[in-house]
Amino acid sequence: MSVFAVEFKVRDYECDMQGIVNNGVYFNYLEHARHEFLLEKGIDFAELARQNINLVVVRSELDYKASLTSGDQFTVTVAFEPVSKVRFGFRQQVIRQADQKVVLEGLIIGTAINERGRPAIPEQFAAQLGA
Repeated sequence: MSVFAVEFKVRDYECDMQGIVNNGVYFNYLEHARHEFLLEKGIDFAELARQNINLVVVRSELDYKASLTSGDQFTVTVAFEPVSKVRFGFRQQVIRQADQKVVLEGLIIGTAINERGRPAIPEQFAAQLGA
């Protein structure tokens, strides 16, 4: 299984009153990394939507293991994982660069919704994800 990675830096406004990244902000980090992963695979999220194929998250499992603070540099990894005929998963980690500490581990499960509102993963899409 190949692992894709994107580098980030915590911005001040992403932190809460405790001085750590707000738990909800991690969803944004993970989503951005998934979109970059899709682009790397030749899949344009916005173009799929124009074709009435909408990628949606149906389940998120996040395990918070440590905290990021303002200015921390970190990497978000993405690894594709087939789940079923109509669902796919992304195993993700947030890793602080200074000490290589895993800050978060997650599994995001998604599907593609076709123009009729039904789960359906196009064959080409599935082939690109697994490549």
